This record gives sequence, structure tokens and C-alpha cells, in this order.
Amino acid sequence: MTGLYLVTPDWDDTAQLLQVTEQALRGGVRLLQYRHKTAPAALQWEQAVALQQLCRQYACPFVINDHLALCQELDADGVHVGATDAGVAQARRTLGPDKIVGASCYGDLALALAAQADGASYVAFGGFYPSRVKRYPVTTPVTLLSEATAQMHLPKVVIGGMTATNAVPLVQEGAQMVAAISSVYQAPDPQQAARQFAMLF
Repeated sequence: MTGLYLVTPDWDDTAQLLQVTEQALRGGVRLLQYRHKTAPAALQWEQAVALQQLCRQYACPFVINDHLALCQELDADGVHVGATDAGVAQARRTLGPDKIVGASCYGDLALALAAQADGASYVAFGGFYPSRVKRYPVTTPVTLLSEATAQMHLPKVVIGGMTATNAVPLVQEGAQMVAAISSVYQAPDPQQAARQFAMLF
């Protein structure tokens, strides 16, 4: 796992979501996460089905945030869980050994080590910078990445206010993937924005 990890915004307009996502996929997205916290179940299903079909056209793995049941129903490539979601161990038991299970570990190395022990496929650290989308304390130190590299083997994703510029020191410190939302979905040219992230790797 290396490259741009694209996370979808909370857009209800499915056509717009698909259009911009496809532009980004052309720019070099390596993993797509569907995340829409406020969508009703019917809209989540509609968008997830359409995004999964799009990802398959571009041979890009597709994971779903939080919703283990939706992941199972679609036979998506995996799920991403956070501290308040179904745990990594439960997700791994439910999905089996071949699916992707990602875990949000914030700025906590102990959480990451526990996720690795429970069968996670990757860990996500952050936020490193202020985000236009999510509210969280920006307290994750860059040095956490080298500490994690020394103690664990899983790929490390960095999240929180990422741009192709401010992600550079994090990649240099050992991040294998950079997660982005606004820097791509709100860019004047999403394909070029995705390409700039891809060029970091």
C-alpha cells in the first residue's frame, strides 16, 4: 500500500461525487474510502454501489468507513474502523483474512500496536494539520511515524489537512499513504491534485 488514499466528502449529489472521483482516479488514487456520516441508508447504498463499480474500472481497492454490514453486502474490498466503530478484531473475524481492515489510531502508538495484533491491514495516524472537514485536536507529532516504523510492520496512513506540500515531511518520515478529502474534491482540477499526491511516491 503506497500512494494517495482518497476519502469521499459528505456530498449528497451522487452524480457530482462520481464525476470528481473519476477525475481523481485518473490522477492516480491507490485506495478509495467511502465515508458519508450523514447520509441515509438508501443514499449510502446508492453511492457505495456506484463508487465500487467505478473503482473496479480503475483497479482501485474500495473500502467503506464504519459500516461493516454494508461492506459485507457489497463484498467491498474492506472496511475502515475508528475508536467508536466495530473493532479491528471483530471486523477481521467477520470479513475473514483476505479483506482490508484499516484502523484510525489518532496520535496513539499503543492503539496502532493493538490494531496490528488484532489483524489490521494498515493504521492511520492524525490529525497532523488542521482540516477543513473534520474537527479534532491537532496534536500528532511527526516523530510518531518513525517510532511506529521501529515497532511495527503495517503500512502507515497520515490524515488531517493534507496537501501535496505539507505531506512531504510525513512521507519522508515513513508514511506509506496520504489520506486526502478537500485537497482533491475541492480542487479546481481534481485529476491534477491527485497526480500531485501520487508524485510524492
